[in-house]
Amino acid sequence: MNEPNDRLYDLLPAIYRIRDADEGYPLKALLAVIGEQVAVVEEDIRQLYDNWFVETAQDWVVPYIGDLIGYQLVHEAGEPGEVRSAQSRARNKILIPRREVANTIRYRRRKGTLAVLEELARDVAGWPARAVEFYRLLGWTQNINHLHPARGRTVDLRDGDALDLLDGPFDRLAHTVDVRRIHSSLTPGRANIPSVGLFVWRLKSYSVTKTPAYCLEQAGPHCFTFSVLGQDAPLVIAPQPETDPVAIASELNLPAAIRRRAFERWIDLYYGEGRSLAIYAAWAKHDPNQPLPASALIPADLSQWSYVPPRNHVAVDPVLGRMAFPPKQLPKKVRVSYRYAFSADIGGGEYDRPLAQPASYRLYRVGEAEAFQRIGEALRQWQQDQPEDAVIELAESSVYVEPLNIVLPEGQSLQLRAASRVRPIIRLIDWQTDQPDALRVTMNARSRLTLDGLMITGRAVQIHGPAREYGEEGADEVTVADICAAEVTIRHCTLTPGWGLDNDCAPLRPAEPSLELINVRARVAIEHSIVGTIQVSEDEVRSEPIPIAIADSIVDAMDTGREAIGAPGYPAAHALLTIQRTTVFGIVQVHAIELAENCIFTGCMNVARRQVGCMRFCYVPTGCRTPRRYHCQPDLVQQTIEAGLRAEDAGVSQAIVDAARARESERVRPQFSSERYGTPSYAQLAQTCADEIARGADDEAEMGVYHDLFQPQRAANLRARLNEYTPAGMNVGIIFVS
Repeated sequence: MNEPNDRLYDLLPAIYRIRDADEGYPLKALLAVIGEQVAVVEEDIRQLYDNWFVETAQDWVVPYIGDLIGYQLVHEAGEPGEVRSAQSRARNKILIPRREVANTIRYRRRKGTLAVLEELARDVAGWPARAVEFYRLLGWTQNINHLHPARGRTVDLRDGDALDLLDGPFDRLAHTVDVRRIHSSLTPGRANIPSVGLFVWRLKSYSVTKTPAYCLEQAGPHCFTFSVLGQDAPLVIAPQPETDPVAIASELNLPAAIRRRAFERWIDLYYGEGRSLAIYAAWAKHDPNQPLPASALIPADLSQWSYVPPRNHVAVDPVLGRMAFPPKQLPKKVRVSYRYAFSADIGGGEYDRPLAQPASYRLYRVGEAEAFQRIGEALRQWQQDQPEDAVIELAESSVYVEPLNIVLPEGQSLQLRAASRVRPIIRLIDWQTDQPDALRVTMNARSRLTLDGLMITGRAVQIHGPAREYGEEGADEVTVADICAAEVTIRHCTLTPGWGLDNDCAPLRPAEPSLELINVRARVAIEHSIVGTIQVSEDEVRSEPIPIAIADSIVDAMDTGREAIGAPGYPAAHALLTIQRTTVFGIVQVHAIELAENCIFTGCMNVARRQVGCMRFCYVPTGCRTPRRYHCQPDLVQQTIEAGLRAEDAGVSQAIVDAARARESERVRPQFSSERYGTPSYAQLAQTCADEIARGADDEAEMGVYHDLFQPQRAANLRARLNEYTPAGMNVGIIFVS
């Protein structure tokens, strides 16, 4: 077969190709190498042409195109860096947005209009927004010759829908004047003549498609929650694109939470196939493959489960994510599609994520329409086939309730993953009375395990080492090379903290770990995941510490006083930890830390070997036993305040210095919108969080799991552009809805 790089060889006369064949094709091999370089040059020429257009240009070319049209950088957001690392390239995309460069001239032509502010928020920061002119909401005495019936009205206490929207982005009630400036850094105001507010949504709208609902049996067999974990989860809107470029965004155009009154008023716009929510059930002679009709739904307040719907109707509460069927008309096989809000693409979810697998592998697909209906069936077939590399792919957003015990033979790899844009849930229950019911995986030498895109709830994931225990006859000491020969990778997964959630997102079993590593002779990597407590049980005498690498993840012990990473019954986990861009709720106790970078540790950290590794650009409470720290908080603010006091008064007492250091430590302590898993703003830094944390990473982004969102850079870019395009004489301010 002719390869693409054989085209030069094909141009040779036949006599030379015959002679070359007699010699073993040395000329063909030479021309193949030359052909590869020719292809590289041709591809570069094609790319040079593509670089003339902002839509197809490479990322490094976008700033040069911006220079041609007079695009001005925002220096407050930070300076673009080198493009050799993926991290720097991602930051540069935020500092110089391709979409803003492409639309710069169009923006200048529409400068001073209200709708352009919303487009700037979307193109510059990637945030959907709604612009509001607050002078339209001022209560004022009208001229009888120039009436504005829709403005300046007093509050109608019977208008519940208007009261729901009070002080929000869709407020339409009259306000008294507020003389504070809307862009003030101290106490911003709103209702004033020159004030324009840009309400932005930072939380994204994520879909869940045809997944089983959760029957809340303690409330009643007719009570269900949309969330499969059983907690109250507010439903959000699936944003619809705006049809008119000069129109101002409405609720349906934004990822806002669904209100009860709005759901009742425009139920046909919110409910149905492909919309914000849909309910499927074998109930009241309805086809389970089609959504229940909108006429069968009754919007209701189900906070106390006190409302009982009439026969052939279903009560739905979008604010709490609950629904109730008639108690004497129970459904079967209830499935739901809905939207929930979250900050970023981490944990199990129906978002686009890169899939990685070996070059050649055996694929086993699991689903109702696939060859295997259950994970156990695919595992048994895999054990019979014994392929070197295998992938078990879950094809549906379903719940799999079955005991799983996986033994990986020596040298084999297995990937248990969700298909693209699918969120399957593995629910582990109490199957056995005489031993734990975990997802148990036994690793052997040079074996490789990958969990990708899964949500695992109910019990822990246990990763065991070889069946032969330390101390048995024939068991050798485990070296670093032996440990690193095997691999365990957990990416884009949720190992539910506390095994499950109550209705208010409180953990059901807060003291239980979500991941147990027991005599694991493997390198462990956790990426873009949410996990509970990690427990490491290793032989500290006969084995080297196992390397654990955590990046862009959340490790949640559900309390700062509990161990997030540790060992049961031992002072420290026998592990060498590398942790980057991660938020840890709880105490970390490990053998050593090779590198901790751009992380937030809410609980204390204690390492056995302080001489190994370093911490840089992290927050760690004072009084912890850590390796060397560089540009960490609250160390920096404590040193700064002490140096300032000493400079003012060399004889200042130590008590005054200690009190000032304590105040600074408390000021920079990380503040979160929510610390409970299951809430939309989970692990998101609060607006009141100190700048030393919100811009404390090495590239001036925020510390913690959402570092790669580069939200400080987005906000700085947006503020500068708003000032440039705001109508003359107006003041514009950014108001974060979420």
